[in-house]
Amino acid sequence: MSVVIESVKAREIFDSRGNPTVEADVILSDGTLGRAEVPSGASTGEKEAVELRDGGDRLQGKGVLKSVNNVNTEINAALKGQDPFNQGHIDQLMINLDGTPNKARLGANAILGVSMATARAAANALHTPLYRYLGGTDIELPQTFHNVINGGEHADNGIDFQEFMITPVERTSFRDGFEKIANTYHTLKKVIEKAGFTTGLGDEGGFAPDLNNSEEALKMLHEAIIQAGYVPGKEIAIAFDAAASYFYNRDTKNYDFEGKTYTPDEMSDVYAHLLDEFPEIISIEDPFGEEDWDNFAKFTKQYGDRVQIVADDPVCTNPALIREAIQKGMANSILIKLNQIGTVSETLEAVRLSRKNGYTTMISHRSGETGDTFVADFTVAVNGGQLKSGAPARSERVEKYNQLLRIEEELGDDSTRLAHFPDDVTLD
Repeated sequence: MSVVIESVKAREIFDSRGNPTVEADVILSDGTLGRAEVPSGASTGEKEAVELRDGGDRLQGKGVLKSVNNVNTEINAALKGQDPFNQGHIDQLMINLDGTPNKARLGANAILGVSMATARAAANALHTPLYRYLGGTDIELPQTFHNVINGGEHADNGIDFQEFMITPVERTSFRDGFEKIANTYHTLKKVIEKAGFTTGLGDEGGFAPDLNNSEEALKMLHEAIIQAGYVPGKEIAIAFDAAASYFYNRDTKNYDFEGKTYTPDEMSDVYAHLLDEFPEIISIEDPFGEEDWDNFAKFTKQYGDRVQIVADDPVCTNPALIREAIQKGMANSILIKLNQIGTVSETLEAVRLSRKNGYTTMISHRSGETGDTFVADFTVAVNGGQLKSGAPARSERVEKYNQLLRIEEELGDDSTRLAHFPDDVTLD
């Protein structure tokens, strides 16, 4: 008798910000268990799949008992007896059952939890690592991007850019690159303290000093890289997520950025100035608002051969939106988040579509994370190239990197296959 799904069960647990989230179990007829925990974002695009919350007074309205009940009743009934090894079919069954374009009825958090748990159950049943089950042999360890200074929606300070990241460019192994990041991170703490600022941490493990502007943050990163003994741009590079939707003024179509108002062209000049001042910047995420597609595309046309330009909020890991963005030349890279779209198979489609059209991909965690390392295995499986998963601090972040260290060990000689930043957007 073939192995089928015996039951699906969910419960309410808590994420790294102390907010409720969904944990799902998929139990197979041979007794195999697959378990997954769903992350949650603070900076969320309007086009993301709907994270169903309970509302009301309990847990400030953020409870997920409605989503949990949807898993334990409707989804459980629909998936009982289904083939766990047909991921696309399982995901489509849940999409059809939900019946809305954005998973609002059952909740994307309910559907994603079951989708991830099904993949893990199938891998466990085959006694195969998750990254092998999802990816086969075309796998690669990613280049990682670490949010070490937090601003925007991730911290209570005067910086409008949301994330300032460092990434190991020159490395002999994944471990070598991560050790360089850890060294730079600890050196950055000393640089911040010496400048007279506190070193409290933001949601993603990065420091959140009360700096005056984003350029000060970049200067601190530049100095930390040097003091750690590395060459900026050669060994350690810088990236940032502007998350411009949060300072885009929909009424004026301008940008209210760090105490001043900028037209879109003037905002482009701000980025150009930063690229000139800090040539080690190799990637910019969401330089314009999620509604400002024309200026996003204009900036890509002007600077896309100089820097990686990542689209997140405008496309939200949605294959239909990614296809439209590619047609309009909106960026040259797509950020990929499992919970933005809500199933494993749709996320796989988003990655394939992006790469097929010559776009790089950056797989991403969320600010409200759990100890689940699914995203690490997923990044290796899809040969995603780049992974954004927070600073080398806080266990829910570091667990992703520890999982990559384990995968590197398991791969042995094959682990020398490291993703490298694309040459066509690397600065001279």
